[in-house]
Amino acid sequence: MKISTRGRYGLAIMIELGRQYGSGPVPLRKIAEINNLSEAYLEQLVPPLRNSGLVKSVRGAHGGYKLAKPPHQISAGDVIRVLEGPIQPVEGIEDEPQPQRQLWGRIRDAVKDVLDTVTIEDLINMKSDSEDEGYMFYI
Repeated sequence: MKISTRGRYGLAIMIELGRQYGSGPVPLRKIAEINNLSEAYLEQLVPPLRNSGLVKSVRGAHGGYKLAKPPHQISAGDVIRVLEGPIQPVEGIEDEPQPQRQLWGRIRDAVKDVLDTVTIEDLINMKSDSEDEGYMFYI
C-alpha cells in the first residue's frame, strides 16, 4: 500500500488544525505556507474531510477550518480512509492461495492497527528525527 500525496497532505492539514485546536478557524493559506504546500491542492482535500465530519468550515473574514472533534479523537486511519479509500495492501486478496492470503491479511491488519491507534494528537506530539538525537558529547 502506498499513501499518495492526498493522504500525506491531508494528514498535514489535520495536524496543523490539531495544533490550533481551540484557537479558532485556520485559513488554508496559512496551512499551505507553514507546510510549503499548494493551497489549491489543499482546497481539493478539504471537502471530503468536511463531508466525513472530520473538519468544519467557518465562513467570513476570519474564517477557515477547524477540527470537528478533539485531536485525540481522530485517528490517522480516519483521515487516510477518507482520502485514500480502504486500507488494502493487495487487490483481490480473497483470490490468493491460503498462505499468501494470510500474509496479506496480517500486513493489512498491522497497517490498520498503526493507523487506527495513532491519533492526530499523537502526531502533533511526535518528535522530529533531529530532536530525537539525544545529547552531543565533545571530547
